[in-house]
Amino acid sequence: MSLGRPASRRALFAAGTALAALALSACTDGGTQGGGGDTNFVAGKGGIRTSAEGERAAAPEIKGETLEGKQLDLADYKGKIVVLNTWGSWCAPCRAEAKYLKSVSEETKSQGVEFVGINTRDPEKGPALAFEEDYEIPYPSFYDPMGKQILKFPQGSLSPQSIPSTIIIDREGKIAAGFSGPVSDKRLYEMIDPVLAEK
Repeated sequence: MSLGRPASRRALFAAGTALAALALSACTDGGTQGGGGDTNFVAGKGGIRTSAEGERAAAPEIKGETLEGKQLDLADYKGKIVVLNTWGSWCAPCRAEAKYLKSVSEETKSQGVEFVGINTRDPEKGPALAFEEDYEIPYPSFYDPMGKQILKFPQGSLSPQSIPSTIIIDREGKIAAGFSGPVSDKRLYEMIDPVLAEK
């Protein structure tokens, strides 16, 4: 009997370690997610995933309080292209991409492109508000400390469930493109420009 115990402990430890690694990677690496939503995505250059017009999944209903305490509804942006970025003040890659999100949001606003953030896993607003101030972020962010807004997106590789992630929502409110990881200005334009060209 005693010979079986160490083996079962090792097996339990190995299983626990594997589960912990899987949970951690699901939070951060942006790998393909399983599930029920049909996003009809195609993996493209530089890790950008796209979905063709007519085959796109609708963005979910996202509404709630911003970091500044105002009410925000994603549906109010219908008719515009929305760049939706999930981020946290604790996230080093989010800090690396902030300057690009700021500059591209300012450069594309006149073309009908709106940027919106989803701040997540910040248990208090203070650090997230300080982040926005430090990087002079000009657009609003939903305050989503428990990740409930993010979980509303259809499962699949276009869902923004890793941190950071950026998705493009077309003028009809459908998910056109997605990227998991920090974005550069070049990558943002590679995602936005094809959707801007759609009529």
